[in-house]
Amino acid sequence: MQKDNAVTIALFFSVAIAAFGVFIYNRLVRDRQRVLTAWSDIDVQLKRRYDLIPKLVAAVEQYARYEESTLTTLIALRSRTGQVRDVGEKGALESQIGGGLRSLLALVESYPELKADQNFLQLQSELTEVENHIQYARRFYNGSVRNLNTRIDSFPDLVIARFFRYIPQPFFQLDDEAEKESPEILS
Repeated sequence: MQKDNAVTIALFFSVAIAAFGVFIYNRLVRDRQRVLTAWSDIDVQLKRRYDLIPKLVAAVEQYARYEESTLTTLIALRSRTGQVRDVGEKGALESQIGGGLRSLLALVESYPELKADQNFLQLQSELTEVENHIQYARRFYNGSVRNLNTRIDSFPDLVIARFFRYIPQPFFQLDDEAEKESPEILS
């Protein structure tokens, strides 16, 4: 009789431990999917930004023929974005692009007729919207990464995470402190 009770208790604990392991694994999968979804959201917003860059450059070029270096630098940075896959490298490149956009928008101050151009004003408005969306997407991504990384490093989740080879994900950080703010759009 005692042997049957011991087997029953052992079986109960085995099932409970397995169920708990499945629960933890499912939470890890959910958090990893949130990180992937958040990164996808950032990619969508960055694509919108990249699509605006040539239009902004073309609008500024009409007025600022002498500012060629700023314009070509921005286009060169934009073309490199498709080659970068690592989140850390992407963050550094995005910092450079943000700096280029700030330089481009600073040029506008020297050209009052450009500041009044309706096409340019529309592009400025779209850029402001995109930059705000990028900022929100970065926050969501970094929050999702924080949750996943915390789970990966916390007991008992770390046991399951290591067994299934989960690794901490990098945050999407910006190198330049000024990049933490959306570029100021001049009006």
